[in-house]
Amino acid sequence: MAKTFVNTLTIVLLLVSAIGCKSKIKQQDDEIYSRHLQRQVTLTIISTPMPDDKSDMNLLIVNDGQEMGQFGMREIVDSLYKKKLIKPLLIVGVHAGDRMQEFGVSGHPDYLKRGDKADHYDDFINNELYPYAKKNAGVRKFKSVAIAGCSLGGLSAFDIAWNRADKIDKVGVFSGSFWWRDMDDKNAGYSDDKNRIMLAKIKASRKKPALKYWFYAGGKEEDSDRDKDGITDVVDDTRDLIDLIKSKNICLPDDIRYVYDANGSHDYGSWRQQLAAFLLWAFGR
Repeated sequence: MAKTFVNTLTIVLLLVSAIGCKSKIKQQDDEIYSRHLQRQVTLTIISTPMPDDKSDMNLLIVNDGQEMGQFGMREIVDSLYKKKLIKPLLIVGVHAGDRMQEFGVSGHPDYLKRGDKADHYDDFINNELYPYAKKNAGVRKFKSVAIAGCSLGGLSAFDIAWNRADKIDKVGVFSGSFWWRDMDDKNAGYSDDKNRIMLAKIKASRKKPALKYWFYAGGKEEDSDRDKDGITDVVDDTRDLIDLIKSKNICLPDDIRYVYDANGSHDYGSWRQQLAAFLLWAFGR
């Protein structure tokens, strides 16, 4: 009898332990039709529990949502939330369609006419995804809103944040494609100062959006080095953009965070290593 009781107690304790360790983070996929993109858009939704005060909920929009698994988003959010290191958060990962056309700089295709639907994607985020996210969370307004992306998705995230600073507070760019240009760099008339599309856009703008910026670049992402200074282009382009933002006094110096990893490569293995730092920067308690 005693042995039966001990066995039963052991099972109960194991069940209680399993329940206690169960993740409170929810993940599901959904779809919405976009009139701006003229396609069904698949979304991966990850959320922490809803706070008692719904106005404390935060939103993160992520480009290339089809890669949320490679990014380690759910596991990292789960770990940070269990440790009470991040605020309540809804994450909406947007699965890419034709990313070479939908990502880019709104209204400014590159020299190969890539990115000619970037303005449509911008409209989708602003007019369709943002209202969807509010409805999904059941909130009238989020405490804060951030958008993030990697590579070309990072360029897109930066551009959308710049354009929509009335809704977006922060942007995270992992190895952003700030080389995006309107002239082939092999052309004799090419100039970094004039032909890098995003930098030219910021240089010509009089806007000073109330944004906070987080950038990451790795030292082993590529071999390309246009100016032959021994520093790869992804690092040079990111630093040049940061210097431009600072020179125009667009924000306070503390509103820009730059992370450099000398051994970082251009892949989700490296980006995943930086995700927790970004989430703590954007949504840390």
